[in-house]
Amino acid sequence: MRVLVTGVKGQLGHDVMNELALRGYEGVGVDVEEMDITDEEAVDRVIRQSKVDQVVHCAAWTAVDAAEDQEELCRKVNALGTEHIARVCRELELPMIYLSTDYVFDGQGERPWEPDDPVVKPLNVYGQTKYEGEQAVQKYLDKYYIVRIAWVFGLNGKNFIKTMLNLGKTHDTLTVVDDQIGTPTYTYDLARLLVDMLEKQEYGIYHATNEGGYISWYDFAKEIFRQAGMDVTVKPVTSAEYPAKAKRPFNSRLEKKKLTEHGFKRLPDWQDALSHYLKELEKKNEK
Repeated sequence: MRVLVTGVKGQLGHDVMNELALRGYEGVGVDVEEMDITDEEAVDRVIRQSKVDQVVHCAAWTAVDAAEDQEELCRKVNALGTEHIARVCRELELPMIYLSTDYVFDGQGERPWEPDDPVVKPLNVYGQTKYEGEQAVQKYLDKYYIVRIAWVFGLNGKNFIKTMLNLGKTHDTLTVVDDQIGTPTYTYDLARLLVDMLEKQEYGIYHATNEGGYISWYDFAKEIFRQAGMDVTVKPVTSAEYPAKAKRPFNSRLEKKKLTEHGFKRLPDWQDALSHYLKELEKKNEK
């Protein structure tokens, strides 16, 4: 199996390439230099020339606050770029995995979001454009996976854990919001699931985060410092006390039972994922 992976410089694309190699598959990795997804001709040319069997589309505009000021550019990447890829996949009859987000929902209530819940009123530009990407995939393809994830962390790139660890070196006390609830997603674990999906044909919309229950960012920060052995006091604050340019969802709980129903192995507990990640981060920093 030969697979095109977009966004290989990001956290997830990097890990998908590694997982493909581990299983003896050939990954063709591209980032903006090799294939600018906003350029329709470039997308058509690169995918055709790569002669792949499937596509995993990880590339995205993920700067949530910056998207509020650069809506047109964010839409070009997340919506139009995804449409370009979906169109070529339709012509070449290639199955596609599209990575989406909990941000497509309005974040209200406390019930976990089901994969097949109707999407209404994403709270911000990022969420809206990722939803438009979902719509493009569904419009052009029959053989697709849409995988919604949340609170992503991996070795390759910026994330909440790295931010906390860096702040913890210079601060004894930190404030972190405690009214946004969800579950983290470790890209190493997620990459394994995505390659499992490439090996099957159980197409549709899925939710995938680590297991271990729903937590707040405050809970997550406390566990990060506990496992890292850092003496940092974490104090809870509300989202209203910590304003950001883009609205964040209060409810990012994602229901994942559909994975089990279709024969997929769910991701490990987030505490175990964090432990594994911190060890890998330490190894990387020692190099």
